[in-house]
Amino acid sequence: MSVFMTKNSPGLRTSPVKRGYWVVRRILGEMVPPPPPNVPDLPEDESQLGDLSLRELLARHRDDKSCAGCHDRFDSIGLAFEGFGPIGERRDRDLGNRPVETFADFPGGVQGTGLAGLREYLVKHRQEEFVDNFCRKFLAYALGRTLLLSDESLIDTMKIRLQENDYRFSSLVETIITSPQFLTKRGSQTMTREL
Repeated sequence: MSVFMTKNSPGLRTSPVKRGYWVVRRILGEMVPPPPPNVPDLPEDESQLGDLSLRELLARHRDDKSCAGCHDRFDSIGLAFEGFGPIGERRDRDLGNRPVETFADFPGGVQGTGLAGLREYLVKHRQEEFVDNFCRKFLAYALGRTLLLSDESLIDTMKIRLQENDYRFSSLVETIITSPQFLTKRGSQTMTREL
């Protein structure tokens, strides 16, 4: 977890934008366009933010309608991680000695606090997206290739089997290894051994 926190921080401050974007893009599989080239950078040092907290600076940024379309999708998710500093250490105050708030208004009008609130939001409101993205990534890994349109029916079967089996990982593995795509992988070398 510290690696995630550190990688998605610029050094002397946290980055709810980077942390939230990572969750939305990598965990939920949501496509978010890249930022425009003229976006101003926030100060690199949390102690140099001035009178406003990072949360307040992000809220000001979202006031611009051209920015809000994307930032409304991930800023609040990143704010749930604010209880962890730039290198993943737990904290109650930021580097500017302001109290840290982990309360967030998640997309869809759902509210939560910290990681527990984020986890509850993801399970109750975004589980379908998570399962779909997980199935796609795991299947691509198992097949050793990018997915094709012809893989869609297998992905649907994987999601159905997971649900039928209380989301047990073993049902996912079994569905993949018994699929025609896995059993007839291209480019794999078959080794036979004479007995």
